[in-house]
Amino acid sequence: MNLPGGDRPGPAAGGLRGPGPVDAGHLIAEAPLRAAMRIVAAGFGSAPDEAAAVADNLVDANLTGHDSHGIGMLPRYVEAFLEGGLVPGARVRVLHDAGALLRLDGCAGFGQVIGREAISLGIERARRHGVAVVALGNSHHLGRIGAWAEQAADAGLVSLHFVNVIARPVVAPYGGARAGFGTNPFTAGVPLAGRPPLILDFATSTIAHGKTRVAYNKGEPVPPGCLIDDQGRPSTDPRWTNAEPWGALLAFGAHKGYGLAVLSELLGGALAAGLVGHREDGSRRRVLNGMLSVLLDPAALGGKAAFEREAEAFVASLRVMPPAPGTERVLLAGDPERAQRERRCAEGVPVDATTWRQILDAAAALGVDTASVERAAGLA
Repeated sequence: MNLPGGDRPGPAAGGLRGPGPVDAGHLIAEAPLRAAMRIVAAGFGSAPDEAAAVADNLVDANLTGHDSHGIGMLPRYVEAFLEGGLVPGARVRVLHDAGALLRLDGCAGFGQVIGREAISLGIERARRHGVAVVALGNSHHLGRIGAWAEQAADAGLVSLHFVNVIARPVVAPYGGARAGFGTNPFTAGVPLAGRPPLILDFATSTIAHGKTRVAYNKGEPVPPGCLIDDQGRPSTDPRWTNAEPWGALLAFGAHKGYGLAVLSELLGGALAAGLVGHREDGSRRRVLNGMLSVLLDPAALGGKAAFEREAEAFVASLRVMPPAPGTERVLLAGDPERAQRERRCAEGVPVDATTWRQILDAAAALGVDTASVERAAGLA
């Protein structure tokens, strides 16, 4: 899921670059990084299981290569908590139960907890009825939505997820010169017999907003065609989505991504959450998500064997396709994340110096001993 609203301007926010790298940053092994982030998350007053759920979900995002949804989110979470927009300890509340249809209130709780609870309820109902539709509103930032598709796929279920964002708009509509909505991700998960599942998870913007935060912190440009400045002109400078005056990201695929973004706003926002995000001015630091999830049990359709057979035949046909020049092989959605996880579990997670400093500052704002965080991470 994508982080709207940006970080507060850094030391060089008035220029055309972010704070920039102070040094080469850190390479932190998985276990120490989890331990360090659990210490930070405990500073919210969370019980150990909640602190672990939040920290581990964020570290898992880093391991898959999605630093935009990883531990760099913690400073924003701290700001939201300190102003009262994030409620540690909150759990899902059932507002309406119609068997295969559920309406849920996330009570502004940690999305890492609320998302798992919501999908767990959906899994139970899909197993009972063959299908479940879960309308979740008022959850704090749900993180990488692919995690919830993976949860459903692990249970043998197909899932679709439409998500909206209640925070300052950061994406311009097709043909527009300023932002009108969030990065509104769409995600799907399909279990494949004998293979890892297909996990299709993307922002409807050209890149996730959190990726511009990562680029801003590193002092790097974003690829051309991703964003516009405050005058609607093309730019590669990530400051336009991280410091005032605001520019905007563009939707991927011109009118196609724009159309899917609007669909996610209508389904994840207006329908599931009863709230859309275009009215937000960015003055509040909390990030609320609405999510409409559809979970389907292939066995309930009476054709699971045929589905598995045909899915395997199709996937196998793609795997043997000759690669185009400059590519190693044909991949499926989810393959890059699994490869990145294997690499980072072996080599460690890179964390740039600016992001690490922001995390320590956020920990200090919670009253957490930052020296203990550094020691747990193996940096002291």
